[in-house]
Amino acid sequence: MMKNEQVSGPAAWTAPEMAASDCWLHQFRDDEIAEIQAAIDAVRARGLAIEDVTRSDFPLPGLAAALSGIYQKIVHGHGFMVLRGLPVADWGIADSALAYWGIGVHLGLPVSQNAKGHLIGHVRDLGHDPDDPKVRIYTTTRRQPYHTDSCDIVGLLCLQKAKAGGLSALSSSVTIYNEMLQALPDLVEVLMQPFVYGRKGEVPAGKNETYEMATFFRHANHLTTILAPDFIYAAQRLAEVPRLSDQQQEALDMVQSLANRDDIRLDLTFEPGDVQLVHNHQVLHTRTDYEDFDDPSLKRHLLRLWLATPAGRPLPAAMAERYGSVALGGERGGIRVAGARPHVNLEPA
Repeated sequence: MMKNEQVSGPAAWTAPEMAASDCWLHQFRDDEIAEIQAAIDAVRARGLAIEDVTRSDFPLPGLAAALSGIYQKIVHGHGFMVLRGLPVADWGIADSALAYWGIGVHLGLPVSQNAKGHLIGHVRDLGHDPDDPKVRIYTTTRRQPYHTDSCDIVGLLCLQKAKAGGLSALSSSVTIYNEMLQALPDLVEVLMQPFVYGRKGEVPAGKNETYEMATFFRHANHLTTILAPDFIYAAQRLAEVPRLSDQQQEALDMVQSLANRDDIRLDLTFEPGDVQLVHNHQVLHTRTDYEDFDDPSLKRHLLRLWLATPAGRPLPAAMAERYGSVALGGERGGIRVAGARPHVNLEPA
């Protein structure tokens, strides 16, 4: 793969192509739900904590073949899937979280998402100040820029929708790269050079508060993307970090503009019981800002999983600064800080 060569293949999709297809949707059948329920019941009978449940503890003999195909589409195909129809209202949060975890461990290894060691994240407004450089935007109602998360696959399970807004959208970072390469190749070169990132106080042992990371990598015959604008702008608040150049800011703005273009952006309805799974290395995701219900029981609430893919994509060595390790076969990605014990917390925090 040449440095300035356009990237082809299923990862280079457009919104009209995906909107006209159902290749990204799996509707759970009644027998599949019954199989998941049986696995939940078996785990409950054994008294296992969610974080101790492995793939073998959550057998899905009928659904496993479908999940294998779903994995292939996510990691080696167009880069995302929506699994629809989990009965979360009937299950409640504990069994919904267990079902979600059980599906997840058939796709990868869960990794910690924050300095508290949470293996299931709660995407919910916690009343935090989105302008605080140490606040993670998913704990507020503010719109998120198009970004990737620090893992191979990010999953979101919808328990409850917002009163208004909070819409989900995906864009192919490969298509964005191709568009930029054709129109503004100089900005592609900028994005292949490092930006300074802040860690928002979540600093692994032996690391600094900031690190450097490019956006686009041409590695192992793949275009791999890593982008978290909030963390770039958090670093800009630190006196010792050089200010973004005009070209760097233009490049970041161009990515956001292209990602949001009507023919690139795929808007997704996100209903309770839907699971959205995204391969971070080739798809950017976002959500709009939202208005929530006053009743706490009705507030928008998603459960998030970060998964490492033991047989997934080779990653460039530079990404180890964020992923901890890029080696296949283990728990790469996630956020690990000294003293944090990885665990599942069913209360938003």
